[in-house]
Amino acid sequence: MDHDVIIIGGGLVGMTLALALASGGVTSAVVDSADLDATLTTAFDGRASAIASASAAMFRTIGLGAMLDAHGCPIHRIRVSDGTTGKPLVFDALESDGPGSAGGGALGWMVENRHLRAGLLTAGRTTAAISLFAPASAAAIVRDAAGATVTLADGTVLTAPLVVAADGRRSKLREAAGIAVARWSYPQTAIVTMIEHERAHGNTAYELFYPTGPFAILPMLASDGGANRSAIVWTVENDAAPGTLKLGPRALAAEIGKRIGGLLGAVTVIAPPASYALGFHHAATYAAERLVLIGDAAHGIHPIAGQGLNMGLRDVAALAEVLVDSARLGLDLGAPAVTARYSAWRRLDNSMVGAVTDGLNRLFAIPGRAPAAVRRVGLAAVERIPLLKRRFMAEARGETGDRPKLLLGEAL
Repeated sequence: MDHDVIIIGGGLVGMTLALALASGGVTSAVVDSADLDATLTTAFDGRASAIASASAAMFRTIGLGAMLDAHGCPIHRIRVSDGTTGKPLVFDALESDGPGSAGGGALGWMVENRHLRAGLLTAGRTTAAISLFAPASAAAIVRDAAGATVTLADGTVLTAPLVVAADGRRSKLREAAGIAVARWSYPQTAIVTMIEHERAHGNTAYELFYPTGPFAILPMLASDGGANRSAIVWTVENDAAPGTLKLGPRALAAEIGKRIGGLLGAVTVIAPPASYALGFHHAATYAAERLVLIGDAAHGIHPIAGQGLNMGLRDVAALAEVLVDSARLGLDLGAPAVTARYSAWRRLDNSMVGAVTDGLNRLFAIPGRAPAAVRRVGLAAVERIPLLKRRFMAEARGETGDRPKLLLGEAL
């Protein structure tokens, strides 16, 4: 079966790429080893993701606006502080939205991953330009000067000029291509859960920094019964993670309450906590013969600013534009000049975001009164300098750098 592109990995990033390519008339085959229907439950993935306003503009452009409107909670403010003391740095979209912003009154949207997956899967199954093979595994992948051939375990043969690795941080395609990866692990674990709380969150996200790691409180839509809800991403030291996960709902709620200092009133834990080891990785190159890497296959960062998925979505927007433009010119989509354009477009931005998130995590992890005082002075300085503050807000929205058309809300 001939396609323009073969995408290995039908997760959030891979399926978004397929839909983005389809919007520009480029066909794709999406191959995933998982039963994608099984990924729609909270048991598979109870997390929620922050979708920056630029990424949301792409979702709307490729036909996923209804999903965002139905299941997304807008983030109007982000409050950053060193613990719960001191004057916070506040980014308020309602006060600063201006011409050229894709925000529409929001810095981003919080959406449960199961709703993102459901919206993408439904759209993928009903889009003629997308052939979905799942659950299916690639028994053999051959990439050479003539093109790429993927043979599935059931004998189905797929051909295309290009293969896209969207198969996650442990990418088998990246390893098979011999692409080196810079990586390190953090001495931290992310504890993820969901809470109901007494006071309304006011569409505000809180980022509280502690020496053990950042503590994020992210606004969610109210429950069906009208209860206030927020997602929790709590970074703990590795040796504290097992004990934290063993806490019962009441004990866990008490520990969360201590760290948020009564910001939201009484707290109730409504989802079993899950844990994720934290680390950094970045591929030495995003391209090899007839192959490109996107999303976690190319990079992974600390979740300190909620930018991990958005980096992958920016990869999608750039790669889709490169491939659609190349297809319209009649170019070989797997040619080195085509894949190099994508790699050059994305590597600098991803490197910078990775360096900033790594640096922030290390900076706020330094214990002691003196470092804490320096951090508070820095936050206060950003609060007082409008130009610098607007720059940070633009970064949070994903509205900096050489943005692809889809991130501007423009069709390919």
